[in-house]
Amino acid sequence: MSTDHKAVPTEYADLPPLPLLEEGCRILGLTLTPRQIEQFAIYYRALVAWNERFNLTAITDLENVQTKHFLDSLAGWPPTAGELGVQASAAPRQLHLVDVGTGAGFPGVPLKILLPDLKLTLVDGTGKKVLFLNQLVADLGLQQVAVVQGRAEELGQQDAFRERFDLVTARAVAPLNTLVEYLLPLVRTNGFAVIYKGANVAQEFIDARKAIEVLGGETARMAPLKVPFLEEGRFLLLVRKLHATARQYPRGQGLARTKPLA
Repeated sequence: MSTDHKAVPTEYADLPPLPLLEEGCRILGLTLTPRQIEQFAIYYRALVAWNERFNLTAITDLENVQTKHFLDSLAGWPPTAGELGVQASAAPRQLHLVDVGTGAGFPGVPLKILLPDLKLTLVDGTGKKVLFLNQLVADLGLQQVAVVQGRAEELGQQDAFRERFDLVTARAVAPLNTLVEYLLPLVRTNGFAVIYKGANVAQEFIDARKAIEVLGGETARMAPLKVPFLEEGRFLLLVRKLHATARQYPRGQGLARTKPLA
């Protein structure tokens, strides 16, 4: 794991301590270096500063950013690592993750900070969020990160993105039967869609089983997530890509949302 220390941008010289993040990572069995803790503190400062100009997130207080953004994002890695058969403390080199509808960078950027060798692509349709993400990547000194403005239903039909990724993540950006049509076309065979969901995932899963099958996937695991210091229920759905997705998917013109596969 790379631990090279980059100079902190001057605007981030006075960084807050992050005790909930540090303790939460210990509970999750994850280890952060001093440099990684510093990167999360810079992330927090950048998020708050940019949120005064653009609407990135409704959550900006330090306690809730640590729990509902940082730890919520990181809690998905241990079960994902278990499914991949790797240690939670490191990502295999050149493992390529795309985070769809990333918004202010969740869960993709926290996972990249935790796993410096991870290759990361961040996708969002909003130009202002893309501006923020590009500056954030620079301020954090992250390497092997691409920021793309676009919609998953369009990128999934482009050869540069279609079935190119080992892991495709999303955090509650659409109902599951819609979301899998956005995600699975991006996943390479034997890769995984890694989907963060709230406590009401059971009915969504029932509604999405046919879509998962049609799109070439099978549910490998639906794991309850215990996010440290959060009472709300969380689930992680891991969908393995068994075979190539039929070329007509994802459908354009918003059909995945208005007429989900059933």
